[in-house]
Amino acid sequence: MSTVRPTRRTLLALAAGLTASATLAACGGDESTGGSASGGESKTLKVGVNPVPHGEILTFVKENLAQEAGLDIEVVEFTDYVQPNAALDAGDLDANYFQHQPYLDEQKKAAGYDFVSLGAVHLEPLGVYSETVKDLKELSGDSKVAIPNDPSNAGRALKLLAEHGVLELEDTGDIAPTVADVKDGGPEVVELEAAQLPRSLGDVDAAVINGNYAIEADLSPVDDSLALEKAEGNPYANLLVVRSEDAENEQLTKLAELLRSDETKKFIKDKYAGTVIPAE
Repeated sequence: MSTVRPTRRTLLALAAGLTASATLAACGGDESTGGSASGGESKTLKVGVNPVPHGEILTFVKENLAQEAGLDIEVVEFTDYVQPNAALDAGDLDANYFQHQPYLDEQKKAAGYDFVSLGAVHLEPLGVYSETVKDLKELSGDSKVAIPNDPSNAGRALKLLAEHGVLELEDTGDIAPTVADVKDGGPEVVELEAAQLPRSLGDVDAAVINGNYAIEADLSPVDDSLALEKAEGNPYANLLVVRSEDAENEQLTKLAELLRSDETKKFIKDKYAGTVIPAE
């Protein structure tokens, strides 16, 4: 087989072609990837949620309101309270919708997240549930009560138990109480990861369970709880949260408007019948 050597003219032509291709790639980019959430181009918004009720509410918006508003939404489900913020910080999500302001503040302080809220969407009242007692007065010093182990929800749970006479707390002022602030004489308080609380009911005398995990476990906050947080003046409404750099992004602010719209409020009221309450 003979070998054909390229001429100098051929080499120059090949070099020019490669240069032109590289220039077009650098200038044109890959159009299939879309723009970023902080840019002006339309893109699919990836929003992290807990499945119930957040995922159900966001799916209602996606299927009934988003198209007319020019939004394309991808619902990304998480089963805990840690991963949605980590994913948002890493840029894997454009927003998340699962947490209240005290928890957001706690996470920003602990992890250094640069996040802001675009508005409150709904409230899930915290409730006390039991498989063994019918009245909180039956709980004594020999009883065991489980609460969430994250600081903001733990303090919230302890306040609810104190309001209903299950235990007494030291005065902590504006600081959220902890298990260390529980006075002697009440039931033993154990802290568990919030998602584990419904499954703990067979091992404890009572448990304070977040509304989303109660609903997932087929517990009705209205019908099954022995005590329930008041909705009025409650600071624990769940928020649509974004990175601070995206606070004025048009697509994300539209999404916030849809989540807080009259149509979404009606959906929440009709579907959850008081177990989930639209934010004002």
